[in-house]
Amino acid sequence: MRWHPKGYGGQRRDPDEVKREGWREQGVLAVSADDVRLTWPERELVRQLGERLYGKREREARHG
Repeated sequence: MRWHPKGYGGQRRDPDEVKREGWREQGVLAVSADDVRLTWPERELVRQLGERLYGKREREARHG
């Protein structure tokens, strides 16, 4: 039997589960601009919000 402190080792949680919990408990939204579950206008909105808050992504800045 192996013992791990809480949050270390053991089984990893699904990333979508972590995102869902962050939204429901703290109002923090983590979404990929390339998430296929979103429509094009929704992905574009995510991209625009990201650029407004954090600047252009590195790969976009090089080509722009």
